[in-house]
Amino acid sequence: MGARLAATVYVTDPDTHQTVRLDEGSEPDTRLAALITNPAAWEDSNLPAAAKQAADSSDPTGEDDDADTKPAAKRAARKPARGRTAADEGTGGQ
Repeated sequence: MGARLAATVYVTDPDTHQTVRLDEGSEPDTRLAALITNPAAWEDSNLPAAAKQAADSSDPTGEDDDADTKPAAKRAARKPARGRTAADEGTGGQ
């Protein structure tokens, strides 16, 4: 017997890229259950094994693990194309 949902949940099916509605009390397929990582969505607040693996593999801080990445380089503002002036750009020449 699979885990049952305690609330209605909407997920995006990774195969069809469509939004799927999973109703309260239903037992979703394993591939869809892995997408629901909020314990409050499940009865008894117990995540199924597939959802636990998905929750453990996601980075809760949202930061990259790659510490040696450089910040994006800043570029100077581009000059207007040849033959154009600031007045053509609508800046009032300031």
